[in-house]
Amino acid sequence: MNAEKRQQIFERLQAANPSPTTELEYSSTFELLIAVILSAQATDVGVNKATRPLFKVANTPAAILALGVDDLKAYIKTIGLFNTKAENVIKTCRALVEEHNSVVPDNRKALEALPGVGRKTANVVLNTAFRQPAMAVDTHIFRVSNRTGIAPGKTVLEVEKKLLRHVPKPFLLDAHHWLILHGRYVCVARKPRCGACTISDLCDYKEKTEY
Repeated sequence: MNAEKRQQIFERLQAANPSPTTELEYSSTFELLIAVILSAQATDVGVNKATRPLFKVANTPAAILALGVDDLKAYIKTIGLFNTKAENVIKTCRALVEEHNSVVPDNRKALEALPGVGRKTANVVLNTAFRQPAMAVDTHIFRVSNRTGIAPGKTVLEVEKKLLRHVPKPFLLDAHHWLILHGRYVCVARKPRCGACTISDLCDYKEKTEY
């Protein structure tokens, strides 16, 4: 795929959704961090259902730390892998209180040092909260990047690096959200909705569907 096609693709995605954002609900950088940690192998809808009551009673590192693991588990038990996630959230809250003055750090190294925070989670926080050009490649973005030809790659890291290199700079900050939403609602896994897609004529996917 050439640069001109990529430019047109992101122009159209921007025109359709000028201010894209995550579907996770949050009102602070800390809430976003916790929501993203909980979202691994879970849906945003499921995470939001759990965090709404949780954040009403505890939405700071100290407050969640005060809850303790068992009470935290009660709030997030509907989310997959909740036992491990509860342990990691408590450890992360302790690290934030003791090492970062309860403030979420704005750099990759410090973020990835937090328990339960991998490269993808750090990328989401860096991009969404701190508006840094980072690309969190999940299954949706991996699929869309390969299927359309925007940034084909065999590994998540390869796709991430290609996106950072090839997405036109004016669109880089919001590209993560456009691609994830496109994969979630249009370029779906089993039967992509090519007939309803605004970029289908620019896409390299050979087995296009009519719907």
